[in-house]
Amino acid sequence: MNPPPLASRSAEPNPVVSGPRGLPLLRLGFRPFYLGAAAVAAIAVPVWIALWSGTLHGEPALPAMLWHAHEMLFGFAITVIIGFLLTAVKAWTGLPTPRGTSLGVLASLWLAARLAGLGAPYALFAALDVSLLPLVAIVITRVLLRAGNRRNLPLAAILGLLAVANACFHASVLGLIDLPPLLPLHAALALIVLIVCVMAGRVVPMFTANATGVRVTAAPRLDRASFVVTGAALALWVFAPPTALGGLVLAAAAALQLARQLQWAPGAAWSKPILWILHLAYAWLPLGLALLALAQFDIVAASLGQHAIAVGTIGGLIIGMVTRTARGHTGRPLVASTPEVAAYVLVLLAALLRVLVPIALPQFYTVALVGAATAWSCAFVLYLWLYVPWLTQTRLDGKDG
Repeated sequence: MNPPPLASRSAEPNPVVSGPRGLPLLRLGFRPFYLGAAAVAAIAVPVWIALWSGTLHGEPALPAMLWHAHEMLFGFAITVIIGFLLTAVKAWTGLPTPRGTSLGVLASLWLAARLAGLGAPYALFAALDVSLLPLVAIVITRVLLRAGNRRNLPLAAILGLLAVANACFHASVLGLIDLPPLLPLHAALALIVLIVCVMAGRVVPMFTANATGVRVTAAPRLDRASFVVTGAALALWVFAPPTALGGLVLAAAAALQLARQLQWAPGAAWSKPILWILHLAYAWLPLGLALLALAQFDIVAASLGQHAIAVGTIGGLIIGMVTRTARGHTGRPLVASTPEVAAYVLVLLAALLRVLVPIALPQFYTVALVGAATAWSCAFVLYLWLYVPWLTQTRLDGKDG
C-alpha cells in the first residue's frame, strides 16, 4: 500500500512510467535500505551480546556499547526511515527520487560505513557515516520544494538534525568536542520518536479505518498537544539532568500519547496481524515515556525506558511497516503470512524480555538479555528469508518501482 497521498494539489507530477526499468533492487529506495536495515538488525544484536558476554573477543571501530547503540540507531532505524522517505516522497509528489546508479551510490555509501564500523580506522568510519544523511536530506528537500509540498518539509528538517546528531557523536568520540558521546545518541533517539509520532499519527488511524470500516475520529488538538509535550519531555531527558520537572513532563507525555492512541480504535485491529502490530508497537511509547519518567526519580534504570521505546515502539513499528509497505510496493496483498506474524511476535517478545523481565525478575537479567537478542535476530532473519527474493525481483504486477 502506498503511503498517504499528501502532495500539494498545485504540484504537477511527471508522467508515470508504466514499465519496469533497471535493476529491480535499485528501482525504489525501500528495496536496498529495508534489506540493509534488516541485515543489521539480524547480525548486530547477536554480535553485541557476544562482545558483552565475552564470547566474542575484539572491538569494532569504537567501544562495543557505543557501536551497538550507534548502529541500532543509524545503521538500523534511520536506515528504514531513509528507505521509507525515498519511497514515500515519490508517492506524495509524483516526482522521481533516486533510483538506479544514484540510489546505488547512496546504498553503497551506507554499506561502506557499516563495514568500516567493524574495525576500519575510526576516522574513515566517521567520514563515511556522516556523509549519507546530509545527502538524503538534500535530495528529499529538493523534491518536496519542487512539488510545492511544504507539509512534509519538517521530516526533511529532522533528517538534517539527525545528521547533526551523528556528526556530534563522531566528533565526541574523536575528542574534537567536549560532549558525552551518549548525549547525541539520546538526541537521535528522541528525533526518531518525533518522526514516529508524525508518521504513526498519519498512517495507523488511516490503515485502521480502511481495513476495518471503523470510524476513526480525528483529534488534531490532542495530536498537537501530544507532539509538543513529548518533544519538550524528550528535550529535558536529553539535555537536562534528572529532575522532578523532567519526570512530570515525561509522565504527561506518556498520558497524552496513550490518550492519542485510544482515539485510533485499537480494539478493532485484533483480527488483522498487519494492523495489530502497529497498535501494539505504538503502545510501547507511552510505557517507555512512563519508565523514563520513573527514571527521573531514580525508581528504575533509564535504559528500561530507552529500550521500551527502541525495541518495542521503533522495532515493532519498523517490522510492521517494512512488511506492509514492501508488500504494497511489490504488488502483493496486504495480508501478513505466517512467517511475518512470527516476526511480529518475536519483536514484541524481544521487547518484553528486554524491558519487563528485568523489572519483575532482575535475577534473570542475563538470560532475558540473551533471549531478547535471539528473538529480535530471528524476527529479522525471517524478514530477510521472505523478502530478499521479493525485493530483488520485479513487482508481481509488472509495474515499475
